[in-house]
Amino acid sequence: MTWVVLWTDALLLVLAAAIAALIVYARRQEHLRRPWRKIVRNRTGMAALAVLLAFTAIGLLDSLHFRNADNGQMLSLFDRWVEPLRVRTEKTYSAPFATHLYSREFQIGPDGRQIWTYPPLKHGGAHLANPEDKWADIAGTALLGTVKGSGIWLLGCLAVMFLRRRTGSPSDTARNGLPWVTLGVTTAVILIAGFTVAELSLKYHVLGTDKVGEDVLYQSLKSIRTGLIIGTLTTLVMLPFALSLGVLAGYFRGWVDDIIQYLYTTLNSIPSVLLIAAAILMLQVYIAAHPEQFDNLAVRADMRLFFLCLILGITNWTGLCRLLRAETLKLREMDYVQAAQALGVSHPRTLIRHILPNVFHIVLISVVLDFSGLVLAEAVLAYVNIGVDPTTQSWGNMINSARLELARDPIVWWTLTAAFIFMFSFVLAANLFADTVRDAFDPRRAEE
Repeated sequence: MTWVVLWTDALLLVLAAAIAALIVYARRQEHLRRPWRKIVRNRTGMAALAVLLAFTAIGLLDSLHFRNADNGQMLSLFDRWVEPLRVRTEKTYSAPFATHLYSREFQIGPDGRQIWTYPPLKHGGAHLANPEDKWADIAGTALLGTVKGSGIWLLGCLAVMFLRRRTGSPSDTARNGLPWVTLGVTTAVILIAGFTVAELSLKYHVLGTDKVGEDVLYQSLKSIRTGLIIGTLTTLVMLPFALSLGVLAGYFRGWVDDIIQYLYTTLNSIPSVLLIAAAILMLQVYIAAHPEQFDNLAVRADMRLFFLCLILGITNWTGLCRLLRAETLKLREMDYVQAAQALGVSHPRTLIRHILPNVFHIVLISVVLDFSGLVLAEAVLAYVNIGVDPTTQSWGNMINSARLELARDPIVWWTLTAAFIFMFSFVLAANLFADTVRDAFDPRRAEE
């Protein structure tokens, strides 16, 4: 086994390390600890954060890639963890919890005659001696998963209670204001649902299979990494442009402001879809001309994903830049900035010590709010075939493939439903957490 680091893997891990460093830094700054204390006391925000952490854990596991020594196939730790979902493929479509294919085929009957019937699945429900016992078996398997999830949750609760007793008194914990009941209930739901689905997926295709017989649940879980990368790496690309140009335009004004305004006004005049389509086409031409640099499909798909994040970041920084310019125009007239200039403080020091800390709340609020919009943008781009590579698992590609499935008879509805459920849960949690962050960092909502 040989570890492989893709471009998006490296950037995602660097971003995770940067977030960890920011958390350590914020714990030492009172003006940053104060709004975060409001966030951790908010029940809705902490419940949404727990859901986001569950999605993030899957995405990070799926970003640790290695090359299989036996066949040279590139896999991730998540692929190894969900090995049954990956390898248990069927011939074609099968409905959720089905024991037979969704389409009829000619089969040889017991009497040797050909019959037009639904063939049994190779894996889904293959352990049943009588398919009519399916629902009783599903109920028993779901109960087993519920018991396992509840057991893990109880062990976690006991561990938290033990640590609370060792690290501080109950009165100290009460002052922290953590909504323990909300966190406990949310964690219990996640663990019970996860273990229940895991137990059921060992025997059935919980969300059915697609046209080539691949498990839809596996596709949905693999798409989490794509959504996470689109939302985070795009932000990482656009933040330097928006922060530097917005602050410089508002602080120096004059010709600097005119040039920067002309730049983002011109960029806003060009339809972003055309820029993205042109960039993706240029990348495809480059890949076709240099096949030696892309030895397998995974590397090619990763490069297209990385390039998509890059072009989305370049085309989406203008909105935040305008907000930062307007805020900096107001801040530069404040007394403490005027006093710093009168005392001869240099411009770089004034920007770093007085301007940047006071626009940080706008940056954080905008970044968190834009996250869900970027996840949805990937689905739209994939729908018009200028998104991620078709070989990349993403909710957008699932929705794109569902267009033809909804037109067939009988209708195949579970691919679109699975993509909707996972995307809805991810975006809803991100939006709820973004609202909490906005309320905590907005100075107009600060408590007296």
